[in-house]
Amino acid sequence: MTSTMRAMVITENGGPDVLLPREIPTPTRLGSEVLVRVLAAGVNPFDVEAREGRAGSCGSPELPAVLGCDFSGVVVESPYALHPLKPGHEVYGVASVPRSAGSYAEFVSVPALSVARKPGTLSHVEAAGVPLAALTAWGLVVDVAKAHEGQRILIHAGAGGVGHFAVQFAAYFGAHVVTTASARNASWLRQLGAAQVVDHTVGAFEDSVAPVDVALDLVGDTDTALRTVHLVRPGGTLVAVSAPPTSVLQDAADSAGVRLTGYAVAPDATCLAVIARLIDSGDVGVYVDDVYDLEDAADAHRTLARGHTRGKLVLKIADE
Repeated sequence: MTSTMRAMVITENGGPDVLLPREIPTPTRLGSEVLVRVLAAGVNPFDVEAREGRAGSCGSPELPAVLGCDFSGVVVESPYALHPLKPGHEVYGVASVPRSAGSYAEFVSVPALSVARKPGTLSHVEAAGVPLAALTAWGLVVDVAKAHEGQRILIHAGAGGVGHFAVQFAAYFGAHVVTTASARNASWLRQLGAAQVVDHTVGAFEDSVAPVDVALDLVGDTDTALRTVHLVRPGGTLVAVSAPPTSVLQDAADSAGVRLTGYAVAPDATCLAVIARLIDSGDVGVYVDDVYDLEDAADAHRTLARGHTRGKLVLKIADE
């Protein structure tokens, strides 16, 4: 432990270039928090939104700020001697951005309820791509959709970070999974469990999809959601994940007899532990599209903003 640490810091909102390497004070563990030495950090769309100052209802961090929600690393300090997470344990979890500093740094101090033992079959780089995306997908598929055999679920953007977990969870629980993606990802998504992959770059997706019970819109534009409403059976559910439902979308859903909801993920160590078991058993996997050094976080943000990323992007902060 040192009194300072390497971190990527923003002092103003703006483009990727506002991410700057800095030496800042190492966080002090408080109360029930766990201090973790971060070896890798996941990159999420929320990080881009927070950097630009448009995080909306999720809240933008006060400046200067360290971004980053996902992390994988090693416990340095625990809340007390007999705590289940002990120094030396390999863990993964979610930082409390914007309430506190994020994971684009060598250390992070987070509530113990946001941390779980890392999947043993994954490297830290792979594990860092799991927490936020997998927790979101679990909440959508298990808590909201209540995926089960005989159910038809449409997942937009199935090849993305949240999407590729949602496809796997829905298939694991027996649902018939339909997903939209580009042609290059079709074979891969079928391997993950999708029964039908619709190429959204060729024609209108709604012309190729039979009625579904649940639709998960991970794209976030109103046009996609409006076109999706009419694919959901009356009494079914449309979840607008990436942006709050608009009044126009709500009116369309009401007219079609479709339940409409947004979604907000919450850190959950118990759920992370379940996901870790599914990963270690081989039932679920994570795909890391590319890995960047911590100081190259701006390049990772540029890649994510361009779209068409398969799975996750991860920052490597230290050797395992």
